[in-house]
Amino acid sequence: MRLTRSMCTIAECAPGGDSPATARPRLVKIAVVGGSGVGKTALVVRFLTRRFIGDYERNAGNLYSRHVQVDGEMLAIQVQDTPGVQIHEHSLDCNEQLNRCIRWADALVIVFSITDYKSFELLSHLYHHVRQLHPGNMVPVVIVANKADLLHIKEVEPQQGLQLANMLGCTFYEVSVSENYNNVFNAFHLLCKEVNKQQITSTPERRRTSLIPRPKSPNMQDLKRRFKQALSAKVRTVTSV
Repeated sequence: MRLTRSMCTIAECAPGGDSPATARPRLVKIAVVGGSGVGKTALVVRFLTRRFIGDYERNAGNLYSRHVQVDGEMLAIQVQDTPGVQIHEHSLDCNEQLNRCIRWADALVIVFSITDYKSFELLSHLYHHVRQLHPGNMVPVVIVANKADLLHIKEVEPQQGLQLANMLGCTFYEVSVSENYNNVFNAFHLLCKEVNKQQITSTPERRRTSLIPRPKSPNMQDLKRRFKQALSAKVRTVTSV
C-alpha cells in the first residue's frame, strides 16, 4: 500500500496509481470524541497507519480517510478527529463545531483514558448528547478505554468501563494504542460493519423512491426516436421487396 498525506488528510491508495475505481465505494463517516489528552488522535492514526506516534500537536479537528475491506466489500471511510470535551458546571462544554461533527457522523467512538477519572465521567454525558443529536437511537457507538498499558497510574478499573458500556448498550474495547493494534482495528471495523449493514438495508428503499419521479432523459428520448425511424425504414424496404 502507498500512503499519501496532505495537510489534514491521510488517504490509503492501492498500488499502481490513482485511477478511479469502476464503482464508487460506500462511504462510512466516523467521529471520535472524548476528553482532552485521552489519546483520540493517537487512536485514529494508529488505525489508519498501524503506527504509534507519542507526541502530537494540539488537536485541530482533522479529517482522515482511507479504504478498508469489510465482509468482502471495499468501503471508503472518513474519520473525524475532534478537540477534547470538558464538563462546565455539570454540563458538557460542546461548541457548534463539535455538534456538527457528531451530526455528520454515521457512527461514533467515545474515548476515555484509564489514567483519568474525569474523562470516564464524561462518558454518559457524551453518550446522551450524541443521542440528542441523533434521535432514533440508530447511530452505532463504541466506547474505548485507552492507555491500558499504564496500570501503575490507572484511575479507572476495566470493569467500570465495561459496566457503563453495557448499561448504555454500547460495545466496549480496552486498548493500548501504544502497544497493540488489534483492538483498535476491531473497534473501527465493528462500526464499519454496523453502518454498512444499515446502509445496505436502506438502499433499496431509496432506490425505488428515486426511480418513481425521475424524468426521462432527452438523450434517451432522442435515441428511441432514431431507433423507431430506422425500424420503420427497414419495414418499408422489406414490404416494397
